[in-house]
Amino acid sequence: MTSTLGVEEEFLLIDHDGITTPLAAEVLARCVGPLPAGMVVQRELRDTQVEVATGICTDMSELRAQLAVGRQALAVAAADLDVRVLASGTPVVGSAAPRPAMAPRFAQVDELFAALAVDYEACGCHVHVGVPDKDTAVAVVNHVARWLPALLALSVNSPFHNGHDTGYESWRVVQQSRFPGGGIPPWCADFSRWQQEVAQLVDCGVLVDERQTFWYARPSPHLPTVELRIADTAATVDDAVLQASLCRALVDTALADLDHGTEAVPVQTAAAAVWTASRYGMDGPAVDPLLGKQMPATVMVMGLLDHVRHALEENDELAEVRRLLTDRCTAATRQRLLAAAGLDSVVRQLSLGGSHDR
Repeated sequence: MTSTLGVEEEFLLIDHDGITTPLAAEVLARCVGPLPAGMVVQRELRDTQVEVATGICTDMSELRAQLAVGRQALAVAAADLDVRVLASGTPVVGSAAPRPAMAPRFAQVDELFAALAVDYEACGCHVHVGVPDKDTAVAVVNHVARWLPALLALSVNSPFHNGHDTGYESWRVVQQSRFPGGGIPPWCADFSRWQQEVAQLVDCGVLVDERQTFWYARPSPHLPTVELRIADTAATVDDAVLQASLCRALVDTALADLDHGTEAVPVQTAAAAVWTASRYGMDGPAVDPLLGKQMPATVMVMGLLDHVRHALEENDELAEVRRLLTDRCTAATRQRLLAAAGLDSVVRQLSLGGSHDR
């Protein structure tokens, strides 16, 4: 059976100079037009960020349409305030002076993490895939852990940070790695053990509450889903659809493996695999966190595609995924190519509402 899915996309608000601007409340107040059932536009940690979450979708054409509607709604609302919405994992040109978070929970995050959080404007693309229950969700997380670096390598979209080329393809992941409770999630036998792992971090005083983990895959704290959250925010709808399709296929493959009694093997070189993917994306080596060895990133991604091929065929998505992968460079590579003409060119290309946003 095909799993349901939904996507959360985080974006930055920028002024005409490309500097992030703290107008989230004002932009969201203008998103009042008709939206698809279940779609939500909301605030994120910083007032320079907004998020749009699709409703529950059953196929990629429905998801694609909702992603386009959500992006357009934000672009129109921002334009009313003479600002733009930027689809990048980190600020390309520069950041506004940090302001304290207004929402009570976000204020707790600021208080706990201090400077780590105050200038943290990282944006990701989170894919939720429906599963039967919490124990199954944990078992699925165990199975997908090996392939999280491959998902990151395909999705890198944050080579620049505040006007500087970082030398990384995903600076967002580097920033996120500074927080405790991050990286590839620990192997857990069931949801009870997962709760113990999270509760221990809260008891140690390094997380605000049980809802706040930075692991790149997890059982959703409030939905009957597995949430895969390693990807940078997608530059285009095509990029988001590719990530979502692969994530759902990974979950469906894990569910099939569980039905056949196949247990997941804990990964061994998780930190090395994530760092390598953030450093090189698809333009260099990768590390397979299960095998613990280096290989070309293209080989790792082809391994991912082979692993989920049956699920993609069952979902009638294999041809579309192949199309999206063919002759395709990552968003980070596209940013660097555009930067040859100046960072203004990068900002224009990544701003929502243009013909490129497809």
